Amino acid sequence: MKPDEPVIGGPCWAELGTSDVEAAKRFYTKLFGWRPRTAARLQTGGYAIARLGDAAVAGLSPLYQPAQPVAWNVSFAVRDADAAARRVAEAGGTVLLGPEDVFDAGRFAVAADPDEAVFQLWQARAFPGAGLFDAPGALGWVELLTRRPDRARDFYTAVFGWSAGGTERYPRWSVGGAEFGGMVPMDDKFPHEVPAHWLPYFAVADVDRAAADATSGSGTVLMMPTSLPEGPRIAVLRDPQGAMFGVYRAPGG
Repeated sequence: MKPDEPVIGGPCWAELGTSDVEAAKRFYTKLFGWRPRTAARLQTGGYAIARLGDAAVAGLSPLYQPAQPVAWNVSFAVRDADAAARRVAEAGGTVLLGPEDVFDAGRFAVAADPDEAVFQLWQARAFPGAGLFDAPGALGWVELLTRRPDRARDFYTAVFGWSAGGTERYPRWSVGGAEFGGMVPMDDKFPHEVPAHWLPYFAVADVDRAAADATSGSGTVLMMPTSLPEGPRIAVLRDPQGAMFGVYRAPGG
């Protein structure tokens, strides 16, 4: 079972930090059918919210700091951002920004785990997060790639209360009995310069078509479409500005 709405401790939002928001709008609109619109209160910053129908599904944001990489970021829902930030520090992570308010939408913080994988905390107020999960064009799975899997297990269990099942090769994260993500231990096959990171996966009706559409839109296929044993068909892609993300076949696809 996967969460079908934001739940405390689980992923609630995916946000792209990009060097070209307008180009990203065009790429992801073609790929996922999104309708990105600049958020009314954030027009001066250029932050856009992508929708499918009436549901918000992801954010597209300009880079706010010179050293900020082009990347997808995953937010996890918390009841109290300040308390969660304290747990991050106590468990050996680092709070990079905040907590601070985003108008009346919520309160957020940016943090890094002990292996420096960056993630976000979101305390919802007027904005709960994504309004659609595990459907074509929507977030449905998140994956931590890390060189310190044992430390990561201890850290995220302490911060969010997650459980880690699955196998040693691919542990699966769950909260309240609902699986929402996995962990990939990074071995020598990963280039040294690739940092630990969170990778969001979006559902699609056809993984092979999505890979072809990404390529025709000047993106790159990093992992060719592959059918996992006892799992979905997946691929890992990179957009024209360099942000990596995954796609998987939606249930019933």
